[in-house]
Amino acid sequence: MGARTGKEYIEGIRERNTEVWIHGEKVDDVTLHPAFKNVVESVAGLYDLQHEKPEKMLYTSPTSGKKVGLSFIAPKTKEDLFKRREMHTEWATFSGGMMGRSPDYLNTSIMAFGTASQFFAQEGGGSDQFAENAADYYEYARENDISLTHTLIHPQVNRSMLTQAEQKDPFLSARITKKTPDGIIVNGCRLLATLGGITDELVVFPSTINRTPGTTDDPFAFAFAIPNNTPGLKFLSRESFDYGKSKWDHPLGARFDESDAIISFEDVLVPWERVFVSESTDICNRTYTETNAVIHMTHQVISKNVVKTEFILGVVISMMEAIGIDKFMHVKEKASEIMVILEVMRSHLYKSEHNAKIDQYGNMTPDFEPLNAARNWFPKMYQRMNEIIKILGASGLMALPTEADFSNTDVGPLVHRYTQGANINGEEKVQLFRLAWDISISAFGNRQALYEYYFFGDPVRMSNAYYDGFDKQPYKDMVTSFLNRTKKEAGILL
Repeated sequence: MGARTGKEYIEGIRERNTEVWIHGEKVDDVTLHPAFKNVVESVAGLYDLQHEKPEKMLYTSPTSGKKVGLSFIAPKTKEDLFKRREMHTEWATFSGGMMGRSPDYLNTSIMAFGTASQFFAQEGGGSDQFAENAADYYEYARENDISLTHTLIHPQVNRSMLTQAEQKDPFLSARITKKTPDGIIVNGCRLLATLGGITDELVVFPSTINRTPGTTDDPFAFAFAIPNNTPGLKFLSRESFDYGKSKWDHPLGARFDESDAIISFEDVLVPWERVFVSESTDICNRTYTETNAVIHMTHQVISKNVVKTEFILGVVISMMEAIGIDKFMHVKEKASEIMVILEVMRSHLYKSEHNAKIDQYGNMTPDFEPLNAARNWFPKMYQRMNEIIKILGASGLMALPTEADFSNTDVGPLVHRYTQGANINGEEKVQLFRLAWDISISAFGNRQALYEYYFFGDPVRMSNAYYDGFDKQPYKDMVTSFLNRTKKEAGILL
């Protein structure tokens, strides 16, 4: 098939007829349901963008010769990384960076798993079949432009318990309950499938919080990919933040609410040809690091977050000019904070590409150190950028009229007059401020803030892992050298 169009994506998920539940009701057709149809159109727009800008979005498949999505490319040169970043940027710009799970995110991980397939053949739980499965799935996803959602964490039940097996209900988290000649049988629950009900397939990634050594959590340790309409699979979606309002009133929530879903497995059969890991805590805990999937995924995330920062900066500068506060020192100081965030994020991204090296699987892989620093830093900076929008927008973000108010013949002229800005008419100013409101205050905006804060996991755990993994010795050596030189200059015998 090669790279799909938006129409082909919509037809695909309509025919799949995944079992999706929302607001206590089973969804007949996600492409028409009010909670999903607008975001389905947005995802379709991303697929169309591949064909509108093929020079930036596509490359030639090494096996079929067809044009396929550049997000699937196995990069062999730094130029490949540059091109892939430009492709990530195009898709992120489409939503102002507000779609965290655009298809390119998971495509990079499937590429990493597929090209590092021998990782899944190792002793201690791997097999040659699992390795072949990972390589085949990469080929399948790339050639058919499959849209993916994923789930990797256990339900939030009792975090004081170290293992899933110790939970009060050890069958609540998804686990392998049986092995058959045809495959593994999975029962239980996994979180948190963003875009869950509107993709073709579900990738169940290894959980990174199987924390105990040994085999206690092995029944909970697996990785596989299955079609979303696999019997026994249910997507239980949260309340929609697309309230059916106009896209003028809710410019982001009415377009880009990606939904988040609990995944329920009820005797779900996963065929052996779709299994990548089975009952190996050890392999699961090392998968992201040793396949370099985490690096390629982070490269996409930081590319997206650069665009998101650019978008927020544009909104803030526009607000400042709209109400004539762009001459005040404290206002410019706050806008400059975002400018600094943007330049620091770009620096991390570009350094990672220019220091990239060929890894053990033959892929040109970005330098993880600057990406790792950026993914630890951005979640906190995103909260600050939201705070700046609220500080500068102030009361202008509260009494916001709607599109209908402006079109009403009785109150329209009043609303127009009362909402005007220094250099902007009332309708234009309210439209701008509604966008700022949707970034920082609405249910959509607050979900974005939470999403960014926990994107890679608990920031405390992330920072501790960053500290533990950081090469500290050169800096300690620097201090020791300085102190020794001081002693020598003081005549103290070393």
